[in-house]
Amino acid sequence: MDVKHSRTVADQAIVIEGDTIRAIGPDRSIAHKYAATRTIDATGKFVMPGLWDMHVHFGGEQLIEENKDLLPLYVAFGVTTVRDCAEDISPSVLEWRSAVAEGRLLGPTIFTSGPKFEGYKPLWKGTIEVGTPAEVETALDRLQAMKVDFVKITDNTLKPDIFLYALKAAKARGLKTSAHTPYALTIEQAVRTGLNSVEHIDYLIKAGSPHEATIGAEYAAKKLTYGEASNKFVETFDPVYAAQEYRRLARLGVYVTPTLNEGRVLAYLDRDDHSRDPALAYIGPGLRKTYDWRIGRAAKATPEQVEARHQEYELSLKIVPMLRDAGIPILAGTDAGYLNSFIYPGEGLHEELERYVEAGLTPQQALYSATVTGPAFLGHSDRYGELASGKAADVLILNANPLNDIKATREISGVVLHGKWLDRGALDKLLANAKAKAAR
Repeated sequence: MDVKHSRTVADQAIVIEGDTIRAIGPDRSIAHKYAATRTIDATGKFVMPGLWDMHVHFGGEQLIEENKDLLPLYVAFGVTTVRDCAEDISPSVLEWRSAVAEGRLLGPTIFTSGPKFEGYKPLWKGTIEVGTPAEVETALDRLQAMKVDFVKITDNTLKPDIFLYALKAAKARGLKTSAHTPYALTIEQAVRTGLNSVEHIDYLIKAGSPHEATIGAEYAAKKLTYGEASNKFVETFDPVYAAQEYRRLARLGVYVTPTLNEGRVLAYLDRDDHSRDPALAYIGPGLRKTYDWRIGRAAKATPEQVEARHQEYELSLKIVPMLRDAGIPILAGTDAGYLNSFIYPGEGLHEELERYVEAGLTPQQALYSATVTGPAFLGHSDRYGELASGKAADVLILNANPLNDIKATREISGVVLHGKWLDRGALDKLLANAKAKAAR
């Protein structure tokens, strides 16, 4: 299946040697040229690149084994690559990255930011606290020594001027950046300074308000709370202005990871009961316990705050096709893992893609966001993003065509991970093992 060009090509054979695709072509011509030691019969099935989840989290110093147990779970759902967007257990994640790459550990390929940048006394654990340019440079030295794949910066306590300095400094070193942007800055300011990826679609609501700078200044002057500022961005969102701004951002080369399904789950915690979600059985008790934080916050919301959450999500749905029309590349990401209630590793990516189609993307555009744009963002399109000679042997074999129905991504017959074949029985065993470990 050619995701890039939204087409299927019949009667094709794929030759895999080690962890690399060596050839693709008509069955008959391939059979004459190559003698396979093993053949997988995919007659009547649909073959595509493995899926990428471009926003996941690992975390919790006491939950390292529970986090590690999530790795095979991603594979069982056809996710062959993840981008870890910061955590407080970096030494473990870096070891897993190496172990997966060397074939010592079954799991998706891991790209990681390591610990993220924040200001002093941050909300999140395991962050690198910076408050001066010198501290930013020292922190970047540390991250480069870890050989991180990109830099994650968030806005909880980080001063806006240091946020901008961090973007400039990272760019000067050739490092990609991903961020939550301070309300005191506009999204365009951040992107012009060097931001490569905006995480979470609510920041694009902010960018779509003609009053973005004014509301941000009021928040910085403490005339508005964070929630009040967020509500004002929603209330003042202007579709005409937003379309123009999104085109400007597209020309600047920014990517966006909407994490749309997370927005849906959190927006409707007041009405949706997740206690019987089948995927909850795969999550260890320690990680499940971390869900309580967001659940508790949602339970304290006033009726007005609940309605504001609903309105923000409904607006988010409208923005997704606007990003597509503007030419902003969309990175499919879930925010699955530590702390993020009911956003499930592996399965969550299928839900994310379904939300994109619900919002107005075609199935091909949704698939593109989970196979092509991730490699492009990280600079690895030479190795990933399509089924072709010389590309990585990360392959998803499906029973139905996802170009017709995005839900077909769930109908997995088997996965080739780094050249290793996992049939449906092997994938079911991974699921059973994950459930058994979580139950213990």
